[in-house]
Amino acid sequence: MRLKHLSIYLALFLSTGIVSSVHAQEETTDTLNEMSRAGKNAIADKFYFDAMKARSHNDDKLAAELLQKYVDARPEVSYGWYELSKINHAERRMDKADEYIKKAISLDPGNKWYKEQQAALLADKGKFLEAANIVVELSKAEPREVNYLVVAAEYFAKAKKYDEAVSYFDKALVQHVGDEEIQMRKMQLYLEMNNVEKAATVVQEMIAKDPRNAKYYKLLADIYESNKQPGKAADVYGQAAKVIPDDPLIKFGIAEGYLRTGDTLAYRKHIMNVILDKGLEPEDQLGVFQTFLQKFPNDSIMSREGSPIIRQLAEQYPDDDLVMAFWGDMLQLNGQHDSAMMMYSRSLRIKPNNPNLWGKLLVGYGDKKYADSLIKTSERAMRLFPNMALYSYFNGIGYMNKKQYPQAINAVKRAIDLQPENDNRMLADMHALLADIYHSNKQDDLSDKSFEKALSYDPGNAGVLNNYAYYLSERGKKLDEAERMSQKSLDQKPNEGTYLDTYGWIQYKKGNYLKAKDYIERAIKLAGDNVDATLYDHLGNICYQLNEKDKALEYWKKAKAIGGGDDAMLDKKISEGKLYE
Repeated sequence: MRLKHLSIYLALFLSTGIVSSVHAQEETTDTLNEMSRAGKNAIADKFYFDAMKARSHNDDKLAAELLQKYVDARPEVSYGWYELSKINHAERRMDKADEYIKKAISLDPGNKWYKEQQAALLADKGKFLEAANIVVELSKAEPREVNYLVVAAEYFAKAKKYDEAVSYFDKALVQHVGDEEIQMRKMQLYLEMNNVEKAATVVQEMIAKDPRNAKYYKLLADIYESNKQPGKAADVYGQAAKVIPDDPLIKFGIAEGYLRTGDTLAYRKHIMNVILDKGLEPEDQLGVFQTFLQKFPNDSIMSREGSPIIRQLAEQYPDDDLVMAFWGDMLQLNGQHDSAMMMYSRSLRIKPNNPNLWGKLLVGYGDKKYADSLIKTSERAMRLFPNMALYSYFNGIGYMNKKQYPQAINAVKRAIDLQPENDNRMLADMHALLADIYHSNKQDDLSDKSFEKALSYDPGNAGVLNNYAYYLSERGKKLDEAERMSQKSLDQKPNEGTYLDTYGWIQYKKGNYLKAKDYIERAIKLAGDNVDATLYDHLGNICYQLNEKDKALEYWKKAKAIGGGDDAMLDKKISEGKLYE
């Protein structure tokens, strides 16, 4: 009996052990599966975080590739689809963007960010009414979020559902009473609807809440002016003048009203008060002054009325660089060149870091008589802006005008080194200047090479073609090539006196004296009172070769009387009545 019971107990014991072992194995398998899923998710999550990092570095292509791997691994997670939608939207792949945002919303229907993205996507596809309805639903879910109300209004407006748009702007204004941006948009909406009175009413409400704000009066007056109601515009300024009579914006509006009615005397009287109003910033005063001058582009008005005004502004702001620079512009327009240069210099002493004004000053000193000032000024500019090629270029011109050729060559070479390689026109001008300097320094081979370099950058440059042709003719070299280049420049500018002179001089060098005379006489006629001495000198030489010796002497004397040009033999030709070359 004992053995029998023992065998039963043993069977029970063994069976219990087996069952326990099976349960243990099942629990271990579940644990391993869970660990495997967690590991896979961790790998997938790394795709997502790497994608966000790529987006922060503006690498949307890589971000899209990583996000695709993420959604392939974890398609049940909504925000991967959301990010993919945004990238495809930005890249204008609208169908894909739409597909992905719908997938995100299906996984998380209550997510407001997804709905916002869907609305933006629909609006971008021109489906404004659908977009508006989505934003309306968002506004119901978050009634205190005023931005939803404004966006819904904008979408309704673009869908031309104007009543709904106005309604949602009004709802937004209930929450943000007096919000200027919303009111302005509501006003613009009424104007889009061609409802001028409603638009005006919005601005009148803004004035009522802030009656001392001049820009609201101007806005209302502009609405009336733009819609051909000048009387109402004048009434608005009249109302404003009672409340804020000294405001410069109101005074400006009143002045403009006089101009529109044709009362220029009243306009000029009122606009002067605006220009000199110290309540404005100097820059704004100059802006009004410039507007006044543009309305009366008359030299006498500029001189008679403009000059006293700029002097008064300079007295108000003696240390303002913009006022001094503008005064310089005024003086230049009035033909007071040297005084203009002084004002530009004064402005730059106040505020040196104005590269455009340095440029004006350097151009103003371009004439040979200002060579010392050009060198000094360009070197000051170069110290401030050492990488500005243009300043070295002008430095080269200064030294060339002083006939200090080695310094001029070094300056222009520095300018060429600094000039961006893609600016062909400027590089052509620089190499042409270098060619001029080499020519003046009697380095003819280097001059020719520089001209060739200039033409490699700008083959059709008329000025370069003309100068190269003239220098060749002066030396009597490559006259056929010189004639071809000169003709090319004349084809572009047939009435350019300098080009006519070059072509005529080439004909002279080739022995075609009658043809040469014709071209030089045409150049002289075109020059009028500004004829250059070289033209008369050339014509004298031509007449001598045609055996018109009295005429030759007459023209040589004319050349002498107006400066003599560059002919070192001119005095000898006059004294002996003979041609010397």
